[in-house]
Amino acid sequence: VVHLQHWNGPMLPTVVSSVLRDLRRFVLPALAVLIGVACVSGSLLYTQSLARGAARLQQASRPDVSVEVRPAGDGAPPGEAVRQRLASLPGVASARGTLRGRAFLVARDGTLVGPPSADVGVGFVPDGHGADPRCPMTEGRGPHGPGEVAVDRLAARRAGHRVGDRVRIVVAGEVRTVRLTGVFTVYDPATAAGGTVTAFDMRTARALFAPAPGLYASVTLTTAPGTSSAALAKRVARVLPHGLEAVTRARLDAEAAAAPDRKKLGTLLLLFAGIALFVSAFLVSNTFTMLSTARAREHALLRAVGASRGQVLRTVLAEAALVGAGAAVAGYALGVGVAAALAALFGPVAGPAGAAPLNVLSPLPLLAALGVGVGFTTAAAYVPALRASAVAPVAALRTDVPVPAVAQGRRGLLGLAVTVAGALLLAAGEGDLAVLSLATPVLLAGLILLTPQFARAVTHVLRAPVRRLAGARGTLALANARRNPRRTAATAGAVTVCVAFVSAVTVALSSLSATAGREAGAAVPTDLRISAVDFAEIGAGTAGRVARLPHVAAVSAVREAGFRLSDGGDLWAVAVDPVAVGRGRLADLTVRSGNLDGLSHGIAVTRKLAAEHGWRVGDRVTGEELSDAGVPDSRALDREVVAVYDGPEALGPALLPESAVAGGGAVISVLVRAEPGHTADLKKEIRRALRNPVLVVQDRADVGRDAERGFGSLLSVLYAMLSVTAAVAALGVANTMGMAVFERAREIGLLRAVGLDRAGVRSMLRLESVVVSALGAGLGIVAGGAAGVAAVAGQAGAVISVPWTSLVALLVGASVVGVLAALGPAARASAIPVPRAVGGEVG
Repeated sequence: VVHLQHWNGPMLPTVVSSVLRDLRRFVLPALAVLIGVACVSGSLLYTQSLARGAARLQQASRPDVSVEVRPAGDGAPPGEAVRQRLASLPGVASARGTLRGRAFLVARDGTLVGPPSADVGVGFVPDGHGADPRCPMTEGRGPHGPGEVAVDRLAARRAGHRVGDRVRIVVAGEVRTVRLTGVFTVYDPATAAGGTVTAFDMRTARALFAPAPGLYASVTLTTAPGTSSAALAKRVARVLPHGLEAVTRARLDAEAAAAPDRKKLGTLLLLFAGIALFVSAFLVSNTFTMLSTARAREHALLRAVGASRGQVLRTVLAEAALVGAGAAVAGYALGVGVAAALAALFGPVAGPAGAAPLNVLSPLPLLAALGVGVGFTTAAAYVPALRASAVAPVAALRTDVPVPAVAQGRRGLLGLAVTVAGALLLAAGEGDLAVLSLATPVLLAGLILLTPQFARAVTHVLRAPVRRLAGARGTLALANARRNPRRTAATAGAVTVCVAFVSAVTVALSSLSATAGREAGAAVPTDLRISAVDFAEIGAGTAGRVARLPHVAAVSAVREAGFRLSDGGDLWAVAVDPVAVGRGRLADLTVRSGNLDGLSHGIAVTRKLAAEHGWRVGDRVTGEELSDAGVPDSRALDREVVAVYDGPEALGPALLPESAVAGGGAVISVLVRAEPGHTADLKKEIRRALRNPVLVVQDRADVGRDAERGFGSLLSVLYAMLSVTAAVAALGVANTMGMAVFERAREIGLLRAVGLDRAGVRSMLRLESVVVSALGAGLGIVAGGAAGVAAVAGQAGAVISVPWTSLVALLVGASVVGVLAALGPAARASAIPVPRAVGGEVG
């Protein structure tokens, strides 16, 4: 009552004293909010650091660039004539043609150095003194001919190579042995990603990496003293042909900082932080609900002596804001550590040039931490605060205010309606992520609203077996779970949301993995397939070298080519060796009409494609070949349909001889049929003969396993991120059990007084915690599993794979979490002296 003097004046002293009085009850919800704030601020700090580091790396990687001339849209790249013309402009100190492509350095042990996605080759452009400002030599000299290369210093060290060594590189799909003439220091996005940079002389680089003869990827200009980058860009723009643009250094740096991949990573990290905060909402709301119940007498007395509902509401919300502010400050400090951990997990921008320290005073993460901490906690506490302010003064004077049966009935009906709506949305989603993103939260909300009904049903079913296994302790635990359905629902809800996300990810990735494995296996229509690792190529002579090996029954390179048909449609065909396919030695194709022996001068089409176009054997297919840019090329297509067949997708929907494709086309794979009984031996022989670390020789089983294996690492990363929500859910269970000890102090004392020992008290609370956790996990598995199935069900040819072992492990894990979460509260409850507990007091 004394605190009423503050109600018409400053409210802060009252709020602070209330929070300090119940500090122990606020610790766990504050910790949950702290974790969410740390995830949000850490994600923002990390992505900002990446952006700054990328800009710095961009500057250091090309220190001589003032303006870059590059294709605009679908324009053609600049050529040598453009470079020479730009070099003669006033204000231009130098004009450099840039070339960049894939080149893989092979270590002494025969493995690739660095990830294939980050291994590049560049052109070495010496100045008048023989030095290249982008590749400053630390040892040796630059390359002078096709048999020489220079590599970055870190790559040379990792490969075990020294200047003067004969080293192997893989470029354009072929293994080359060259002389290492120099080692240089480089600041490049490739080395930042753990890759390698191999420098070739410009003539060799043009032969290997030029988009077309005589063209460069871009032309970079260095300004002469007294000329600004912006002024030179305007001067250059006036003389550029159509299809080219001049970009200033400032714009290049801004583009590097705003790379889409970094934005996607930042969005993904914030998404998982949002999930953790969403789970925290249950904990915060449950805490304030239980506190409002415990403070019913206090609030009633305040109302009785003149406090309004608005004053009670503002006081509870002010307590939430104060707790949120404290959590925000601590969470931001922890967020700095989270940002450092993310850098260790995903990798920072490497190298001295790209090292960007965290800006711990950055305004956006600071404001986000404060806004999330205070705003989120206040919002989560609003409904409990509103409920506390709405209780009539006389009714609130009772020690216990049960939830009216009518209110529980309305909640059940609402929950049923929402659950049905969520289920219908899931069924209608058919793989549409936008619909699924709405349907899953709706389904979860409905199940959480129905949790009290589920709790009563589950505890009723478990009553007999639990009584036989645990006796009176089990009966008491089930009764406690049934007694306060709202509290049980709020506690189980946090577990439900957490397990639902984990289940959805598990089921979806398991199904995608099974689908990918089946499709990958079907993509190998013969005994063996030779393919290149990502970002690498297969050399044009690979099939010829394999054909000379023993135990080879048939072999063919497989190329893809696109054509614009005369009727305006597009046709994607596979170019193969007509002899290997025509005799049926390479793969089993079912010919419906015609004969594949005539493939060398015609075209074969699948039955489905023939039906779509109305083609029959003897009809002519005409059109023009599409270039790499997707526009018609000069090479015409005019072929007679010689066969209509059924076969695997890897050899469809149309077959052409290699001679029908301009330049033979890029090899996408090499298919090999082994002599009977020699598949395993031939696989080893091919690997020994090629000695090319970018080429992978696999049979059908290998391809399927490799496709499935890629989802395992993704699942591990997602599990690591979702583990934060699991920690928050565990805090929710521990918080509920801890507060239940305070609420049931008298009950515990009476149980102790009539003979229940301390071990019995601990066992009772652990069982209750396990029941609540398992209930939440079961609902989460149902909702998440349904969402995971719906996410992939709409895809053509999808394989639905439900990993029952993993889901059962989730249920068991949730039960273990329940046991662990109850250890502390159970120990405190069992340690309460009986006289104090009977008095209803817990110190």
